[in-house]
Amino acid sequence: MDVTHAETVDEVREVVVSVLGIEDRAAALDASTPLLDNLPELDSMAVLELVAAIEERFDFTVDDGDVSAELFETLGSLAAFVADRRP
Repeated sequence: MDVTHAETVDEVREVVVSVLGIEDRAAALDASTPLLDNLPELDSMAVLELVAAIEERFDFTVDDGDVSAELFETLGSLAAFVADRRP
């Protein structure tokens, strides 16, 4: 399946919005949106929930070593990770 970067960003945004319960701010999120230190809802527990939701939605396993501040730096960095790992 050939998925464009923009489609991946949209799909990852849907997961982030759903997990964090920030539907009212979904339209403001784009690839350059900082996640850590920008979204107060994204605490350590939310990171774990987000990883689990990404694994379920995109059908791959996220290794513990992949979970880092760089991964959650922006919506785009998270989408790039998903695009690289999705089957």
